[in-house]
Amino acid sequence: MNPQYENKRTGTQSIEKVVMMLRIVASRGRSGMRIQELTDISGLPQSTCFRMLQRLELEGLVARDAHTRKYYLGPLLHELGLIARPRFHLSQLCDGALHQLADVTQDTVYLSERSGLEAVCTNRALGDYPIKSLALDVGIRRPLGVGAGGLAILCALPEAECEAVIQANSHHYEKYASFSPDFLRQTVAESKRRGYAFLESAVTPGAAAIGLAFPANCPVAAISVAAISSRLEPARCEEIAQAMRKQITTLTNELNAASFGKESARRPHH
Repeated sequence: MNPQYENKRTGTQSIEKVVMMLRIVASRGRSGMRIQELTDISGLPQSTCFRMLQRLELEGLVARDAHTRKYYLGPLLHELGLIARPRFHLSQLCDGALHQLADVTQDTVYLSERSGLEAVCTNRALGDYPIKSLALDVGIRRPLGVGAGGLAILCALPEAECEAVIQANSHHYEKYASFSPDFLRQTVAESKRRGYAFLESAVTPGAAAIGLAFPANCPVAAISVAAISSRLEPARCEEIAQAMRKQITTLTNELNAASFGKESARRPHH
């Protein structure tokens, strides 16, 4: 084998491991993760994980709490994130819609954005109902299909792409008790028949959620409403889904307008 090619391949694999490590740490949001958990999830030897985490800590990409021995995302990622602005500032654009839905439903409303094979919670709004479903913090990422937002995005994808995502994520679903590729295929089919994504006690016992993705032609995000199961009976789910559709229509129009404005600004004027 060509030594130069081998060096490139080794370098690429090292980058992939670093990215995987950061994704795993990020999957717990603000809860942090101990090295044994990182080892179990990554499948890497503990000595390898330890060396990588030491280096990432030196670079500011992760931070370690000396008391709990848990690892968290580091300050450098925050600093870089301030520069890497999202194309449409989707979280800001959707903020009003999320709060309106929270006022109407009195429940917790989430915005989830697609990131490759995952969905990332980028915003949420809390309703006034005293018992809240708070399964997600902003910044938490989970495999597409886990959670109503990610499931809604999965449902909106072309059939072949949906199946490819399920297969690629199959080993990630194992850590979520109710999830498996077959369970997701069945849930996707049921959600398509309903006209919205629906999960009950699949991630959090006693909690349910419904979700809708947007825009329809290229689902990049989803809005979901989560509550205790007794608050999301079929009739109320239909009412909430209708309210969500109205907000999503408005958001899609705003996205299209933002996209058109950017294209117009780039065109040469004669």
